[in-house]
Amino acid sequence: MKRKLGIVLTCLLYAVFGSEAEAQERDDRATIVNFKGIQYTSKDSLFYTNFRFRMQNRLKYTDVLDEVSNGSWEARIRRLRMRMDGYIYTPRISYTIQLAFTRGDQDFDDTGIPNIVRDAVMFFNFTDDFYISFGQNKLPGNRQRVNSSGSLQFAERSLVNAAFNIDRDFGLSANYSKEVGGVAFTAKAAVSTGEGRVAEPTDNGLAYTGRVEFLPFGNFTNDGDYSEGDLEREERPKLSIGAGYSLNENTTRSGGQTGKFIVDPITLRTAFADAIFKYQGFAYQAEYMSRDVDNALVTIDDDDLSDGFAFKGWGLNQQTSYLLNKGYEVAARYTLVKPNEEIRDFERQTEVIELGLTKYMKAHRLKFQLNGNYTFKEGEFNNANQKAAWGGTLQVELGI
Repeated sequence: MKRKLGIVLTCLLYAVFGSEAEAQERDDRATIVNFKGIQYTSKDSLFYTNFRFRMQNRLKYTDVLDEVSNGSWEARIRRLRMRMDGYIYTPRISYTIQLAFTRGDQDFDDTGIPNIVRDAVMFFNFTDDFYISFGQNKLPGNRQRVNSSGSLQFAERSLVNAAFNIDRDFGLSANYSKEVGGVAFTAKAAVSTGEGRVAEPTDNGLAYTGRVEFLPFGNFTNDGDYSEGDLEREERPKLSIGAGYSLNENTTRSGGQTGKFIVDPITLRTAFADAIFKYQGFAYQAEYMSRDVDNALVTIDDDDLSDGFAFKGWGLNQQTSYLLNKGYEVAARYTLVKPNEEIRDFERQTEVIELGLTKYMKAHRLKFQLNGNYTFKEGEFNNANQKAAWGGTLQVELGI
């Protein structure tokens, strides 16, 4: 028994502190190449799987400046996930399964259902450049959402992503990538239910999503365009520009794939554009998103049939960072979310300024994050319009 425990412990230590994996984790495809964690291959090589876990332990403080309270503390496991990637019969037929074990990661507050399954998707790789997927997975939406939450340089994604992202859904998608003369591009498209991660029958409407990416200076090292911060210290400038659009017809949730259930279906139109640049430890990324809704005022389908809204408006997020010696990174982020006049009774213009200090022990697999932020409304930095707030977050991420 002791020998078995020793073997398991050795595997875990090697996976976290051992040699660097060559492939960047991607949430839009299976990780089965150059993986150096816990893995198993059958004797006939017709079956392969690798196993990973990661957790984010968080301590957070928030103080709303015009309230009587002395601030609030949050101490919890923000994310605890188990993930398996592999193939069956041939590497061209691969899969990803990802499970979540914390309430904040299960969409429980919006749906009342503990949605443990985040990803359950099969990939069919026809060529090195073209594959399709079938199942529940991330849609080809904005860059920060497609990035794994384990590859972020702040403890959370921006407020723009929270307001407008299209998240995960069940459906069929296609991905085509090509590099010609040192210039790379990718085209992605998906047809999905439009209802997100819910254990409910689907409605009559579907969601249609498309995204294109253009990399004029070639591919990033280790798929670095899908992780934040220039941990690879790109020797040459690298740039990726992306844009996309999603039409979600007759959805029964206020955010399409996310949000509360509503009484009358609505149609959402979401547009997004983003870019990321990296060079010798410096990184900069920007993201613009906007959403149009025919009727943004909705009725929430709960016990009281309360008034609610679907977020309509636009937002901009910008963040930059520099990787110092010994794995320290300093970062800054500015976020603006501007709601449409139709929902101004529910939402006001919000801006967030954030500063971050991260210590990478093993790239994004083991890192210590310290963030500070200040949130203000209607462009009044001095809290004149109330509800301004400041806060800080300490988060430790450990994963393989």
